[in-house]
Amino acid sequence: MNRRQWIYQSAFGLGSAALGQLLAADKRPHHQAKADACIFLGMLGGVSQIDTFDPKPKLIELNGKIMDWSKEKKTDQPNLFAKPRKFVASPFTFKKYGQSGREVSNLLPHTAQCVDDLAIVRSVQSDNGNHPAAVFQMNTGFIIPGNPSVGAWVTYGLGTANKNLPAFVAMPDFRSIPFSGAQQWGSGYLPAEFQGTVLRAASEPIRDLASPSNVDPKLIEAERVALRGINSAFQQERPDNPDLQARIDSYELAYRMQLEVPRVLSIDSEPDAVKEAYGLNDPITASFGRRCLMARKLVEAGVRFVEVFTPSQSWDAHGDIKKNHEKNAGETDKPIAALLNDLKQRGMLSKTLVVCMGEFGRTPDTPGEQEIPGRDHNTRCQSMWFAGGGAQGGSIIGTTDDIGHKAVEDIYHMHDVHATILHLMGLNDMRLTYYFAGRNRRLTDLGGRLIKQILS
Repeated sequence: MNRRQWIYQSAFGLGSAALGQLLAADKRPHHQAKADACIFLGMLGGVSQIDTFDPKPKLIELNGKIMDWSKEKKTDQPNLFAKPRKFVASPFTFKKYGQSGREVSNLLPHTAQCVDDLAIVRSVQSDNGNHPAAVFQMNTGFIIPGNPSVGAWVTYGLGTANKNLPAFVAMPDFRSIPFSGAQQWGSGYLPAEFQGTVLRAASEPIRDLASPSNVDPKLIEAERVALRGINSAFQQERPDNPDLQARIDSYELAYRMQLEVPRVLSIDSEPDAVKEAYGLNDPITASFGRRCLMARKLVEAGVRFVEVFTPSQSWDAHGDIKKNHEKNAGETDKPIAALLNDLKQRGMLSKTLVVCMGEFGRTPDTPGEQEIPGRDHNTRCQSMWFAGGGAQGGSIIGTTDDIGHKAVEDIYHMHDVHATILHLMGLNDMRLTYYFAGRNRRLTDLGGRLIKQILS
């Protein structure tokens, strides 16, 4: 070994390995966590707050009338919707549910029964009204690609609770995956080991994971040992390449997953009543229901962060809000309620944070020439909710104006949502940093504000 190799080996080899072991063993939260795991339900396309959790009786009076500020083809969103626009009342009815008496529309009859477990925030704002940028902000905190996802930050901060499973799992709907695909659950500039692992809602959640049935397990183990030795030798010759260890670790994890994944994700072993509750016997609810059930089984087995997505832009109701939202609520409402009830019955809800939101809300109006009214993108307010994991069920936070156009009280930003998720999982968003491109980076950039009203 020459002098240069010795320096590299000391700095990046044995020293790096020792440091890595110390860091892996020191994945302690910044403060006592309320939640051990998080299930994030991404309602892609933007759910209408006016038609779900934020009733606006004023719109019944104004329905069909031209909005004053649009008569001259001007709006307070320049170049986005600059045309005469008419108000649209909700086609859905609202009533109070639960002991908390919170109003929910008849679009969500199953979720409405769980309202006492929901902490509903009506006043979340975002920075961009275009789907790709807004979905990036929902998942990474920024409107541009290249940043770590919230799941990657959580696993970077807390590590794994089950070394035989990935700490972070993403389950998109393969009819239409989110914009930019894997970047939405990627690790960005964090080490590659913190990126999400994709699972499918199918009999084979991970393609080609299982070994061929005609291959002797002893031969597989011998190959694994040989591969480990070759990889180790290759890595020692390239001590300045930090991605090699992540790749080697992924090979080792894949082997362990061959034994663990089939056991954890065996849906067939679930009781018929559970399958029925999640809607697995109905083709309308089967896809989302299966992924919600898989999410419960994953967090039960020690996975830290699970994302479940609807198809990309599925809630994007520019035309016919009634038809669009009935279709998407029909696919998701029953499985979401089943997930909450299942977690609660198993005593897991108190330690599992469930978050449900889209990338933005929707407008109280539609273009004047629109025959069947829809709603356009609205960054000024959306309704989203937290459940379990330290969130105060039955609470309502934030107020919007009388037509549901913008938040006017207790206004929160997407960074605040992320700061609150981290806080409930025992992480301080200001202390959770990674040095990159000349400064300490954060999920919440310069910091988020906790949504303290939901904290129990």
